[in-house]
Amino acid sequence: MPQHKTMPVSASDLLVQCLEAEGVEYIFGIPGEENAQFMFSLQKSTTIKFVLTRHEQAAAFMAGVYGRLTGQPAGCLGTLGPGATNLITGVADANMDHAPMLVLTGQGESTRLHKESHQVMDVVAMFRPVTKWAHSILHPDTIPEVTRKAVRLARSEKPGAVHLELPEDIAQMETSARPLEPYRFRRPVADQKSIDQAFAVLQEARRPVIIAGNGCIRKRASRQLREFCSKTGIGVISTFMAKGAVDRNADYSLFTVGLQAKDLVSCVIDSADLVITLGYDMVEYHPRLWNHQQDKRIVHIDFLPAEIDEHYHPQTEVIGDLAHALWMLNQKVDACLQAGEKFAFDFKQQAAVRRDMLKDFAKHKNDKASGSIKPQKALWDVRQVLGPRDILLSDVGAHKMWIARYFHCSEPNTCLIPNGFCAMGFAFPGAIAASLVAPERRVLAICGDGGFLMNLQEMETARRLNANIVVLVWEDKSYGLIEWKQENEFGSHTDLAFSNPDWQQLAKAFGWHGHCVDSSQNLLGALEVAFQEKGPSLVVIPIDYRENKKLTQRLGNIACPI
Repeated sequence: MPQHKTMPVSASDLLVQCLEAEGVEYIFGIPGEENAQFMFSLQKSTTIKFVLTRHEQAAAFMAGVYGRLTGQPAGCLGTLGPGATNLITGVADANMDHAPMLVLTGQGESTRLHKESHQVMDVVAMFRPVTKWAHSILHPDTIPEVTRKAVRLARSEKPGAVHLELPEDIAQMETSARPLEPYRFRRPVADQKSIDQAFAVLQEARRPVIIAGNGCIRKRASRQLREFCSKTGIGVISTFMAKGAVDRNADYSLFTVGLQAKDLVSCVIDSADLVITLGYDMVEYHPRLWNHQQDKRIVHIDFLPAEIDEHYHPQTEVIGDLAHALWMLNQKVDACLQAGEKFAFDFKQQAAVRRDMLKDFAKHKNDKASGSIKPQKALWDVRQVLGPRDILLSDVGAHKMWIARYFHCSEPNTCLIPNGFCAMGFAFPGAIAASLVAPERRVLAICGDGGFLMNLQEMETARRLNANIVVLVWEDKSYGLIEWKQENEFGSHTDLAFSNPDWQQLAKAFGWHGHCVDSSQNLLGALEVAFQEKGPSLVVIPIDYRENKKLTQRLGNIACPI
């Protein structure tokens, strides 16, 4: 049989072909001279869309949100030197929040990397602390293996960012290598003995509670968790990033923990004789805050073994695919119920906490104040205007604390909060990515006036893409969260005030719709109008952050219902 010769292609063409084979749909970023060859190769792709951004940090935030919403990696791209350093904040944010991502950077010729050279720095070394793997492609024939490894690592539990660097001379070399066909593997599952042990501990408990973490927002995990709770009645307290893992309207939903002050939901943990953690990442809410006496009985169920910590020392660990572990527990629950056995759980504290939290959420829903708007009222109206599958993205600032406590969800991945690395500037560019992933849904970014201006330049990107997003800016003309924390600890704060642009003129300059609302009774209507408008809309409200101190005082004097 005659051998068919494989026509050689450039290394950059091959890299694009490998990314296509992996199902990569979007690459966000800014190209430079050193990745021009890759960009010309990318231009020929019929399946990968390149989104030109106005700053590399925004590109990384976009790729991170795409990864959180889809479970698949998108790419963010920068050139060498300053292009790469601009990416790093968004990359670190995605990696610590377990969003799959590919980071693609150019580099100077491999012949000058060993010496002082224009814009050359060790980008791979820089990315190692904020990625799962960072690698420089040194030979074109390795590209299929390198790409397959990068995507596998980015997707594997726990997901994260992977960095690939392509020097400009390597990009132009020819190769006869071809993409590897991606084969997916099934995640390892927990062994039956560990499930039996965890279930035995559960049967001994009287006041169990679940702390659901970031791992629970995977669709199958959320479905199995809801089934488990509907059968057992065990309450679920979510971390910030686990919002929507259970339906906010379910009787077993106990809302969110993580304000680092005693809240009503803390009463359920305090009274619990068993804490079951599911997909829990210590980076979100440290266990010293809920297990300060180190006396809680803990069952750890997650994709990976528990982090070692004196306040988090689980007696039982169930390691493997989280959804499958919950399915196995559901099988055990079914067998007990079919045999006529009942769980002797005491949920009085749980029910009382949920009752009091619901009253608290609704307390300011009818506010009609003018001049400034309370955070509680703003979030009540936001919840009314967003459907159960619509998406809210929170930036980092004082508003994030209010969103964490007062905004709750019915579906996973409908409230995205950065809570590991906690980078300001996340929400607005992330909303652009969310609108690409789910154009049929309403997408709202809530930003402080500080965080919004950190990626202000992406107003042009949103206009160019005609992104149907609404950005709600809470204006207090200060770095409000820092002010809040300094006041709590020191009784005063440093100079954190700044001025803002004319918001209406700003919106007009970028071709956005613009709304300034200073009356509580007009906010809901303004949000509805903004969502009816085609393209991006900006809504700005003066926020009443006098409520910050009131909330701190109230949480500091929480009395448990029972």
